[in-house]
Amino acid sequence: MTVPDRSADEMVSRLYDELRMLARAHLRRERTGHTLDTTGLVNEAYLRLAPQGGLGELDRARFFAAASVTMRRVLVDYARRRNRVKRGAGGVAVPLEEAEALLSDEEADEMLALDEALDRLEAVNPRGAAVIHHRFFAGLSLEETAELLGVSAKTVQRDWLTARAWLRKEVARDLGLMSRDA
Repeated sequence: MTVPDRSADEMVSRLYDELRMLARAHLRRERTGHTLDTTGLVNEAYLRLAPQGGLGELDRARFFAAASVTMRRVLVDYARRRNRVKRGAGGVAVPLEEAEALLSDEEADEMLALDEALDRLEAVNPRGAAVIHHRFFAGLSLEETAELLGVSAKTVQRDWLTARAWLRKEVARDLGLMSRDA
């Protein structure tokens, strides 16, 4: 068993309220009645971040960026599990109350399409993907993102607009809302 980094423990303790706000922002984009609550999302993210060690050396913005990406990964993993169950993997009988888990079918499909599109964006436009992560998932401002990436706020704004448009097109294509030729 890996022992969490003490500096990461201290950072999480100091920033717990802000991590809860970040988790609430992530969960606001999820279906009402999601089985994972704010505290659960913070704890899941912490359990994934703590064993990595060295988080205490990260500055505040980098820590929140890492926490935000980790929270997104937790929610994507939940969506993947939802889709596996939806498609009958590990077909175990469950009570009806538990059957309405995590996400609706459409929301799970949308989340997976977004995750796959973000992975493709990262391959073709790493800075655009970083801007999306920092602005959308971590909730950083243009200026904070620019400082973190070492570019101007105007560059971040251009990357933000371009990456968002690219993602919209890719997600729509993945969901079959537009043809592959478009």
